[in-house]
Amino acid sequence: MTRVMVFGGAGYIGSHTCKELSEHGYDPVTFDNLSEGKAEFVKWGELIEGDIRNREQIEAACRKIRPSAAIHFAAYAYVGESVTNPSIYYENNVVGSLNIAQALEAAGSIPLIFSSSCATYGAPDVARIAETTPQVPINPYGRSKLMVEHMLEDFAHAYGLRSVSLRYFNAAGGDVAGQIGEAHRVETHLIPRAILSGMGVIEDFSVFGTDFDTPDGTAIRDYIHVTDLARAHVAACDYLLKGGATDQFNLGVGKGYSVLEIIRAVEGTLGKKVPFLKAARRAGDPAMLIADGTKAKSLLGFEPTNSDLGTIVNTAAAWHLAHQHKPNRPI
Repeated sequence: MTRVMVFGGAGYIGSHTCKELSEHGYDPVTFDNLSEGKAEFVKWGELIEGDIRNREQIEAACRKIRPSAAIHFAAYAYVGESVTNPSIYYENNVVGSLNIAQALEAAGSIPLIFSSSCATYGAPDVARIAETTPQVPINPYGRSKLMVEHMLEDFAHAYGLRSVSLRYFNAAGGDVAGQIGEAHRVETHLIPRAILSGMGVIEDFSVFGTDFDTPDGTAIRDYIHVTDLARAHVAACDYLLKGGATDQFNLGVGKGYSVLEIIRAVEGTLGKKVPFLKAARRAGDPAMLIADGTKAKSLLGFEPTNSDLGTIVNTAAAWHLAHQHKPNRPI
């Protein structure tokens, strides 16, 4: 079986990707320091405990595993925290990614799939965001992701290290089989927070902004099911192993839902009201962020199949109802 090193494979998207890799004939090996990920989520393949800030540990893992490709999820991803403590974001997300790229290049230019973000675009004033939309991130988290994208382009030109950067929009939902789900140390995402509020687990669920220029006044976002994201990583792995060139792709559905639409969907699934507080807009929050996924469909052959709102909310709720996970307060 073709081995794939998955940095951050014990996390939310990483663990779903390991499952998808395994189901498509790959042998995933997780490399994770378990600061954000969970050992119990490593159900498909081996776990190597290590830190991407330690290049020697990465090199030792590469010598042991001899992967044919690698996927990099091991980033800090709390926007608010990146503003108050940018140092750890540049150390982990940028320096850690440099260590990975250097180790993969030294091991024979092992191709890499990088978990990037739509946060690299900032707050563009366009109806649909394409890969050609200017990238002007507005927080250290987004800047750290963009720095890595530029670094990988430079490594491709200088050393022949091929990579694919996948710019996610809003990852959501849970494994249909219920084996894994979203259980962050600090939960900031809308759908799980709405579910947790409806369950009575949290009491500080806020809607940030009710005066946007949208039909119901709340912000609209593009939500993609985590299983579809995992499938996209498998498609990117196939693409690189067949000789594909370094490139960047948006991963979204091309359709958006407002915050209030999400809340109503959660209420329908739970069969109860979801209490929420009305709060002011957050600085830099655009009214609408929707992906143009044409390029991923054309070059990777990827198209979401599980990302209707019902599937997203139902699978997310099933996970939280079964596990009663209680995160810390959002940063």
